[in-house]
Amino acid sequence: METSMETSMETLLYAAELVERDGAYELVVQDLARDTVQSTPVPKSMVDRLPVFLSALSAKLSAQSRGRW
Repeated sequence: METSMETSMETLLYAAELVERDGAYELVVQDLARDTVQSTPVPKSMVDRLPVFLSALSAKLSAQSRGRW
């Protein structure tokens, strides 16, 4: 009897880093498919709210997967 195993492949599309340098914050996003990098300064107030933003995004995506977007 032959069994088959499904495999899934993951492809990293973007890589993001939030960098703190001398008290200033910068968001650096690398587009791996296009081999480009973009960066922008980020105010500390936004950095402080990042966990709240990520929680809200996660909740919305979870609701969307249940069909309640």
